Amino acid sequence: MNYLIRGKRIVTVSHLGTLQNGAIVVENGKIAELGNWEKLKKKFPNLDVIDCSRYVITPSLVDCHTHLLEFAPTSLYPVTPETHFAAGKAILFQALSSGITALGEQICGHPLCNFSKEDYQKAVQDLPLDVSFATTSISIGFEKLAHFTAITQSRGVTQYDLTDPMLVEMIAVESDYPGENVFINATPANFTEKEVPRAGEIVYTVEELHQIIKIYHRLGKKMGAHVAGEEGIKMALEAGVDVLHHAHGMTDELIEKARKQEVKIVATPMGGTHLKPNSPEEILKLVEKDIPVSISTDSYLPPYQGTAWLPFNDQTLKGPDVLMLIAQPAMQLLKKHHYNENQILSLLTNNPAKLLGKDHRFGRLEAGLEANFLVTEGIPGLEITDTTKIKNVYYKGKKVIERR
Repeated sequence: MNYLIRGKRIVTVSHLGTLQNGAIVVENGKIAELGNWEKLKKKFPNLDVIDCSRYVITPSLVDCHTHLLEFAPTSLYPVTPETHFAAGKAILFQALSSGITALGEQICGHPLCNFSKEDYQKAVQDLPLDVSFATTSISIGFEKLAHFTAITQSRGVTQYDLTDPMLVEMIAVESDYPGENVFINATPANFTEKEVPRAGEIVYTVEELHQIIKIYHRLGKKMGAHVAGEEGIKMALEAGVDVLHHAHGMTDELIEKARKQEVKIVATPMGGTHLKPNSPEEILKLVEKDIPVSISTDSYLPPYQGTAWLPFNDQTLKGPDVLMLIAQPAMQLLKKHHYNENQILSLLTNNPAKLLGKDHRFGRLEAGLEANFLVTEGIPGLEITDTTKIKNVYYKGKKVIERR
């Protein structure tokens, strides 16, 4: 399907910046050309026109740190192994209807989910979504630490197993991108403070982390880590971790070290560790240091309580539909500090696409890339947070969501 779509404003997140009264030529699911509406209408007089001249067009969103297929179904619904993926697909559709067309999913191992990476891939293959899978190990902060891996699935492993070179290599080979490949700190997951008294405990030594990273790098892979707190982040940087997920409690000194090492950071302002999550001011500091930052939901997740930037009054699990809402405080602070709308929107689009290794396919509106875009009442996160203000979602040129 080839067509010309017109927008009041097109925020490209590319070298083109924002196009006023712009248009996009879509051919065979990809962007063929962008530019001024009047010029493109004259150049392509025979193309069908989709008139969205009252709306803003932006790249669709990318949430590069989620747990929607493994942990969410059992957290939200009374599923069995036979119905697990039916619930999972409903959850993924919610993400799509929230303007997200690409996800970075974590496969950590789960006592109720005896599924392989191939099972997860098969579950999503017919959906209009791009899903990358990070295979990981996980350590949960119960009174007796519990450890699982994507390879051993529902079977728990010992702390010693987490550093076994053969198991580490199997996890690394399967991983699509640097997600939470290791949990440097034991996680609270979705449990209460009383249930996970050892949440935050350091699981590895620096030398163990270094040996794990050597395996990833030998395979040509980058490695990411779940980490929070000064001690854990310092260890991660000393060991050479490529991507810090969460990085809650990061000091100015550690931010500078991360900058020098060209480390990427996935900020999760809703929570996800034992510490207070990334504040808007902390995200601003990272951006000011030219550290590539992606904002993610880590959903489904109970919001951290007692923060000034989160509007939630309880710990009801929140999903991908709150991505714009939790990103807005940081995005608006960036605007106050004179970052432009394209730079700001990159935290929800191009930066996470790069982290997934797929910025050659999506994350910006640019000739040659997939036609993954939103038709909205404003710039996601910066100007709007209500998902109902996203009128249409396009994936590879096809309209997959329409709100009338």
